[in-house]
Amino acid sequence: MAYRTDRQRVEGLGTAKDGTREWVGQRVSAMALIPLVIFFVLPLARHLGGGYDEMVAVYQNPFNAIVGILFFIVITSHLRHGLQEVIVDYVHGKTALTISLLANQMFTGVLGVTGVFSIAKIAFGG
Repeated sequence: MAYRTDRQRVEGLGTAKDGTREWVGQRVSAMALIPLVIFFVLPLARHLGGGYDEMVAVYQNPFNAIVGILFFIVITSHLRHGLQEVIVDYVHGKTALTISLLANQMFTGVLGVTGVFSIAKIAFGG
C-alpha cells in the first residue's frame, strides 16, 4: 500500500531511504563513546597534575594510545553526523547547504586527523 500522493509519484518525492542508516549510526557511535570516554578520560584525569613526561608515558602505553585514537575517530564521526543533521534541518538554500556540509566535513576531518596524529606522535615518538 503506497501512502504517496499522485503529485509525489510524478515528482519523485518521497522517502530518501537514508534516515534509518543515519539514525542507527548516530546511536551506535553514541553507545561506542560511553566506554571510550571513560577509558580516555580516566588515565588523563589520574595524571592531570603530573608533568609533561608523566603524561607522555601514559599515552605511550599501547592500550591508552589505541583508546585515544579510537576516541578521536568515533567522536569526530559522531560530531560530523550531529552537525550534518543540524545543517540539513536549519540551513536553507542549495548553495548555503552545500557550503555548510562541505565545511562540516572539512572541519571534523581536520579535527579527527589532528587528534589521531597527536596521539600517534606521542605513542611512537614521545
